[in-house]
Amino acid sequence: MPSTTVRIPTQDGQADAFAAYPDDGERHPGVLLYADAFGLRPELHDKARQLADHGYYVLVPNIFYRHGQAPVVELPPYIGEAERAGLFDQIMPVAQAHTAERVTRDADAYLGFLAAQPEVGAGPLGAIGYCMGASLALRTAAAHPGRVAAVAGFHPGLLVTDEADSPHRLLGGLTAEVHFGLAEGDLTPEALADLTRALDATGVDHAIETYPGTVHGFTMSDTSAFHPAGLQLHWDRLLPLLRRTLQAG
Repeated sequence: MPSTTVRIPTQDGQADAFAAYPDDGERHPGVLLYADAFGLRPELHDKARQLADHGYYVLVPNIFYRHGQAPVVELPPYIGEAERAGLFDQIMPVAQAHTAERVTRDADAYLGFLAAQPEVGAGPLGAIGYCMGASLALRTAAAHPGRVAAVAGFHPGLLVTDEADSPHRLLGGLTAEVHFGLAEGDLTPEALADLTRALDATGVDHAIETYPGTVHGFTMSDTSAFHPAGLQLHWDRLLPLLRRTLQAG
């Protein structure tokens, strides 16, 4: 499975990124994968390779590239409860600086990069994300109707906020099919109702599912939140979604 580190020109500099794709000389659908708040690291490399093995060109950008190359914050090999609070103290100012305007601007560059790769087919793209990356995937799809045909987010964060530019308020042009896999407690009942109403209003196919027994971060095997059954359910939902939307015919 070929994989490489790439640099993507953006309006604000160059984003370092990881890419993985099948080694068969064919063109494959592109998938933009947004990391969780801990950022681009070996765990995300592994997820990209696993997804590429199913026939996709997967791009994982360092969304915090304005603050340095990944990892922007030094991470231990395993993130346990003892490490989590200290890491978030460092990560939160960086994450909060990643405004909606920056997300949209960067998405243009990431999707443009994917479209230019000889290994990527001419069809629609997918956008998926973990934790805060789920909101980035939804923003990307909402800003690029017709180009992004699938959105998936797992243990999502920041999908519903009080801000005027909350992702759930920006879905008027959304055309992508959507799946969100929640950990128990990821959304309040009120936020879940707001998100459901917003997706219902778009008319797109969508599903919001709470994965039993999980906590926030359940897909990440390098953290204490990891839940093997939750990770498997994530693949069971993600792969059919991508096949339906990106590999039709």
